[in-house]
Amino acid sequence: MRILFAGSPEITVPALEALAVLCGEGNGFSMAGLLTNPDSPKKRSGKPEPTDCAAAFQRLSTAPVLKPEKLDGAARELVSALNPDLLVSFAYGKIFGPKFLALFPLGGINIHPSLLPKYRGPTPVPAAIINRDTETGITIQKLAAEMDSGDILIQETVPLSGRETTGTLSETMAAKAAELLPAALRGIAGGTLRAKVQDHGEATYCSLILKENGIIDWNLSAPEIDAQIRAYDPWPLSRTMHGDLELIILKAEVPEGKPPLPLAGSRILPGEVLGKDEEKGILIQTGDGILAVSALQYQTKKALDWKAFLNGARNFTGTRLG
Repeated sequence: MRILFAGSPEITVPALEALAVLCGEGNGFSMAGLLTNPDSPKKRSGKPEPTDCAAAFQRLSTAPVLKPEKLDGAARELVSALNPDLLVSFAYGKIFGPKFLALFPLGGINIHPSLLPKYRGPTPVPAAIINRDTETGITIQKLAAEMDSGDILIQETVPLSGRETTGTLSETMAAKAAELLPAALRGIAGGTLRAKVQDHGEATYCSLILKENGIIDWNLSAPEIDAQIRAYDPWPLSRTMHGDLELIILKAEVPEGKPPLPLAGSRILPGEVLGKDEEKGILIQTGDGILAVSALQYQTKKALDWKAFLNGARNFTGTRLG
C-alpha cells in the first residue's frame, strides 16, 4: 500500500514519524510522498521556510515532497505520477475535491482532534478548551465530500483537566494520532475495520480564529476568561489595554474561595485591578468572580511573572483594564 501523507503544522509530525516507522518494517506499506503547504516566512528575516511537516519528512524519507498552491489539474498530475493507493490527511489546510480523491484507489482517511461529529472544522482543539469541555478525543475517519463528515474508523476519548492550553493539548493529540494511525492502516489493509456512520444531526462546528478573538471582555465571568486565555495560547494570545499600552495575559486561573478585596458596598467594575494574592498573583475583577493572573507582558516587552511585573508597574493596582 503506497501512502501519500498530507499535513502541514507541527501537530502532524508524530503521526508522520509513526507512518515512517510502519513503512520501514517491510510489511507492504510504503511512502509515496508528502503533500504540504508551500514554504512561508516564519521568522523576522522573512525568509520562506518549509512547513514543520515538510522539515520532518525530509529527514524521514527520500520520497517526493509536493507543495502546490492549489489542488488543480497540475497538482493532480504530480500526485498521480506517485501512484498512491491511499491518502492520509492530518491538518493539511486545503479541501480535497472529488477529482483529487479519485486518484486514490483506496480513498482517503483523515485524522481529526475531536470526538466527531463534535467540532467539525479547523480549530477543534481550542474549541474544546474555550467551551470548558471535560473531555475531547481524536477521530480517524474516511474522507468525504463534506468537511469532517466521513464515517468513523477509530475514535478515542481524552479526559481534560481544565488546565490545558491549546499548545499542551495539541501535543497530547499529536501523540494520540501517532498511536492510532498505524492500527488504522493495518485495519484497512487487513479489511478488519468497520466504519461507523456519524450522527449528522449531532454535528457542531468550529471556525478559524482571528487575532481579534484574543481581546478580553472583562464583563465575562472569570471561568470564561480563564478558558479563553488557555484556548488562545500560543496564538493569538489574550490581550487587553492598560491605558494606552496593550497588555498580554499569559497565565491565569480562578482562585478558589478568594473573597473580593475592596470593602463591602464599594463599587467594583469589571477589569479593575484589585490587588494581589501572594500565592495566586494579581487579582482582577471580572463580570462574575475574580481572576488571578500569574504571568503577563506588555506587547513590546518580555514576559514576566506577576511579582516582577508589579515591581515595574507600581501603580498597577487600582487601575481598570480594557
